[in-house]
Amino acid sequence: MRVLYFDCFSGISGDMTVGALRALGVGENVFHDALAGLGLGGEFHAHFREGSRQNIAGWKFDVHVHGDHADHKDHHHGETGAHSHEHSHEHSHEHSHGRSYRAIRELLEASPLSEFVKDRAGAVFRRIAEAEGKIHGMPAEDVTFHEVGAADSIADIVAACAGLEALGVDRVLSSTLVEASGWVDCAHGRFPLPAPATLEILAGIPLRQIDETRELITPTGAALLAEFASSFGPMPEMRIERIGYGLGTRDSAPRPNVLRAILGECAETPDAEIDEITQIETNLDDFTPELAGATMDRLFAAGALDVFFTPAQMKKNRPGFVLTVLANEESTSELARIILSETSAFGVRMHRTRRMKLRREFRDVETPYGPVRIKLGFLGDELVQAAPEYESCRETARIAGVSVRDVHLAAWIGTTPKPAA
Repeated sequence: MRVLYFDCFSGISGDMTVGALRALGVGENVFHDALAGLGLGGEFHAHFREGSRQNIAGWKFDVHVHGDHADHKDHHHGETGAHSHEHSHEHSHEHSHGRSYRAIRELLEASPLSEFVKDRAGAVFRRIAEAEGKIHGMPAEDVTFHEVGAADSIADIVAACAGLEALGVDRVLSSTLVEASGWVDCAHGRFPLPAPATLEILAGIPLRQIDETRELITPTGAALLAEFASSFGPMPEMRIERIGYGLGTRDSAPRPNVLRAILGECAETPDAEIDEITQIETNLDDFTPELAGATMDRLFAAGALDVFFTPAQMKKNRPGFVLTVLANEESTSELARIILSETSAFGVRMHRTRRMKLRREFRDVETPYGPVRIKLGFLGDELVQAAPEYESCRETARIAGVSVRDVHLAAWIGTTPKPAA
């Protein structure tokens, strides 16, 4: 499986993404042809240049908006330039020359761009428009991007989508995202980081703040990752082919203002689903089995994916066990609170972990005793696992007045999974 991994240790923006794709070997003609297909040559022109940030060599993607006094808006500071129609009269001139999300979508649909670029660029813009619309309390269709914000955002997003299509990867992955804890001057005034639109776009994606002041993630960069990245976490085991660096606008310490992109072959099965979960653990040597059962019930009720106890030999030669809980990010805090309040633990260990899982479906099979639900596991389109659900077998056995074993066996006979190769 060919994988593109974005190492966002210094954040991500639209122009950094395009620069990183160019550094990986995507030809400049791919980007220029895509932008030319939009028919916006009179509004801006774009070019690449080689450079460095703190002695890290890479490629910089620049967009020059015609009529704007500054060459290229600082993509690594500020927002996409989106505004609502409800803003005060001070933005009236910008609105008169602005471009709405609806107009951008129509522009993409009418262009000769590939269906991949049209669909994915439109989806990226949709994420930004929905975030801005939520902030302003208005429909995404009515969000307007002022002249400069629309032109360079269109260039960045379309060029990034064209570059990703040309690279031909099977999956895009990303490191866990970090954002500074400083402030940013944006359309909403002076606002703490993450910027409002960025935070909305990254809802549901792992994000932590660090003790730095400059903005690291722009809304455009966030929207590109939200659209393309299938998981966020450490780089998987892979055979590395190429490494490229996309340069940001600033050259400021302590982190080089670059986006590192790593292209390679990943050994993971491409058809399996991969996600990231939190594993919570604690050692217990003075906890009764009755309370352990009650705690397990509470943890499952609070959203735990799995809960189990592993026998272990504790210090002072005491027999005990390790309590392990698997959880999604959103339920981690509550589950940790339950462990600390309902067991004898004085602390818990938490770490993020990646898991590979089969795609699951549930179907009913007919047995002589009644229908039984079975769980099917697919690797891509191939059925590789099938198992009757115990609770369904038990209920069917109760109604039919037979043993659970008889129902379970009958369900197996009615299930014909294709064996794994």
